Amino acid sequence: MKCSICPRRCNVERNETEGTGFCGMPSKAVVAYSGLHFYEEPCISGKNGSGAVFFAGCTLRCVFCQNHTISRSRGGQTVSVAELRNVYFDLITEGAHNINLVTASHFAVPVADSLREKLPVPVVYNSSGYESTEILDMLRGKIQIYLPDMKYSDDGTAIKYSSAPNYFSIASEAILRMYDQVGRYIIGADGIMQSGIIIRHLIIPGELDNTYGVIDWISDNFRKGTVKLSLMRQYTPMETYRYENLNRRVTDEEYEKAKEYMYLCGVDDGYFQDRDSAVSSYTPDFSKGAVNH
Repeated sequence: MKCSICPRRCNVERNETEGTGFCGMPSKAVVAYSGLHFYEEPCISGKNGSGAVFFAGCTLRCVFCQNHTISRSRGGQTVSVAELRNVYFDLITEGAHNINLVTASHFAVPVADSLREKLPVPVVYNSSGYESTEILDMLRGKIQIYLPDMKYSDDGTAIKYSSAPNYFSIASEAILRMYDQVGRYIIGADGIMQSGIIIRHLIIPGELDNTYGVIDWISDNFRKGTVKLSLMRQYTPMETYRYENLNRRVTDEEYEKAKEYMYLCGVDDGYFQDRDSAVSSYTPDFSKGAVNH
C-alpha cells in the first residue's frame, strides 16, 4: 500500500515483508521487544510493571535516540494482528497494569486492528508526539492513556536533531487531539492511571530555551489537574555525536532551572527525575529478543 499515515508523508509502497520509506518498515508490525517494564512514570509502571511492546523502526529517528538499536533497525519479530494480540494477553497474564505500545505510529493500521476488541487493562500509546491526526482518529476509542513526547518547541532544534521542520506544530495539534479523545487524567485508588495524558519532555543538554518553550506551551493550553508533565533528565550519551553538547548529561544546574521555570509558569503537576536516572540501564536489553516474557 502507498503509505502517508505519518507526518513524513513518504507515499511509498509498503508491503507486508519489505521495509521502505523513512521508517524503513513493512506494513506488518515488527515487535523488537516485549516485557514488563518498570521504568515508566509511577502511575504507569506501578508495582507489577507496564506491559511494554517496543516496535522496530521510527518516524522521527532523533540523532540522540536512547533506543537507537531498534529505532534504526529492522531487527525483531514480524507478527500478525492475532499474534500481536497474543503478546498483549501474555503480558496481562504476567500482571501488567496496562499494555504500553512504544513507538507504534508507523504500524497504526495493524495496531488499530489488534485493538478492535477492548482489552481488560488500559492501553498506553507511548509516542514521540510526531503523529498525524489521521492516525489518532484511527485510534479513537481504542487508547485510554496517551504518553506523548513534546520534544521541541522550535523548528530549528527539531531540524537539527530530528530532521523534522514542522515538529512543534504537528506535535501541538496531535497532543490537543489526544486530549480531546481521553480528557483529564484519572488515577485509581491503587495509584495506577486509568485514562488521560502524561506529556513527556526530555531535557537536551545545552538546550534550555527549547525546554522553556515546551513548558510555556503546556501552561498556555492546559489547566491544572488536566494533564501531567514528566520532566525527564535521563538523557544519556549512547555514542559519540558531532554536536558537542550531546556528549554529556544534563547538569544539576540545568535541571533545577527547568524545574524553577515549571513552577514559575504554574505547571507543577507531574514527575521529576533524579540524577541517577541518566544511566543506560533504564533502556531495556533489546538483545534478549522480540518476545521476552
